[in-house]
Amino acid sequence: MGLFFKISGKPVVNTLLSQTRSNYPGVSFVDAAGPATFVTYICAILLRDTGATLSTFNAFLLLQGVEPLSLRLERHAENTKKVVKYLVNHPQVEKVNHPSLPDHPNHALYEKYFPNGGASIFTFEIKGGQEEAWRFIDNLKIFSLLANVADVKSLVIHPASTTHSQLSPEELLDQGIKPNTIRLSIGTEHIDDIIADLENGFASLK
Repeated sequence: MGLFFKISGKPVVNTLLSQTRSNYPGVSFVDAAGPATFVTYICAILLRDTGATLSTFNAFLLLQGVEPLSLRLERHAENTKKVVKYLVNHPQVEKVNHPSLPDHPNHALYEKYFPNGGASIFTFEIKGGQEEAWRFIDNLKIFSLLANVADVKSLVIHPASTTHSQLSPEELLDQGIKPNTIRLSIGTEHIDDIIADLENGFASLK
């Protein structure tokens, strides 16, 4: 965002900087600061709203999270491998959409870029329809019903009725989303607990 932009070759003052603001009544940054308009705007508005730097405590928390990141990613990858294997062999699963599987269209890329495993966020299709998918999700205890992904904890969501609910049936199919599609984000919990939780979900369908 520059101080000037051009119309028909002539410089024009950026209206965002020249207009008066309700929190600075009657003050135009261009009139008040002249050549220092942009810097003044950053100090008065952007730094006020976002802060110049992280607080020391937030910086500490960020470092605490980054330092063990490689260990967490290893756990994500190992858990994902075992969950995919479990789902592929489960009689109540119609299809698993994960690039580690040979029939996935991106399998070659997965093997090239994820030699140690990865892709802890994926979908599978449960046998049945939307009602079965909802019942499965409602009976999970460890998996949190959340739309975000890549958390330390395991997450689950029903895309067709949440994240992609504004799409038409045709658009959903184009994105590979069906009424029985369930998205998982595999966390770092003990794999036995994750599998046991999935078993509880499937047991609710019997």
